[in-house]
Amino acid sequence: MPSTLPDIIRDFDRVPSDIVARAAAFQPAILADVAGRRGALDGRIKALRSRMKLAGTAFTVEVRPGDNLMIHAAIAMAKPGDVLVIDGKGDLTSALMGTIMMTACQKLGIAGVVMDGACRDSLEIDEMDYPVFAAGTNPNGPTKNIGGRIGHPVSIGGVTVRPGDFVIGDGDGVVVVEREKIEALLPLAEKKVRDEAARIAAIKEGDTAAKWLTSALRTAGVLKEGETL
Repeated sequence: MPSTLPDIIRDFDRVPSDIVARAAAFQPAILADVAGRRGALDGRIKALRSRMKLAGTAFTVEVRPGDNLMIHAAIAMAKPGDVLVIDGKGDLTSALMGTIMMTACQKLGIAGVVMDGACRDSLEIDEMDYPVFAAGTNPNGPTKNIGGRIGHPVSIGGVTVRPGDFVIGDGDGVVVVEREKIEALLPLAEKKVRDEAARIAAIKEGDTAAKWLTSALRTAGVLKEGETL
């Protein structure tokens, strides 16, 4: 039987704004670690400028390579605090977005853009200080002719992203955490920050030895029992 699921899904649950604000205080690396070292997009999807940061809820868009019709529709539908997460199929032969669309996103309160595709006008976007994470840049413009989907799960950078999931990015890259899991991870993230700060302080005082290293080397068969570095 043919699917009755619409191409545009308008309503979905989002991470509450207070949880987004709390989670945004952590580095993506911290959240990826406490999430089981998963959820990080492929490193080819990176900030246009290393200082750029974003955090919000995923508003997912799927387009055909080189066509941005559905991104225009998504901008019209997205809510303040959403992050446009665009499956552009990794195509870098033309840009999907540029200054005009990014200016509209910024004005509407959209928290940023993450796309497996190219953008253009990177210098102007830099001057706007609007957070954009993309697989590359290209001066070619897109077409606006082909349908796609909004509000469906997408695969981007090797990670499945569902509408409403938590998205965070900085100079290291982008991490996605399932909407249902992010709140429970916050105490773990807080503990990890404390633990890492304590370890760094100890290293600065001269305690540079990794306590786990010898055991791990023995388990890996690099050192024999009783042997040390």
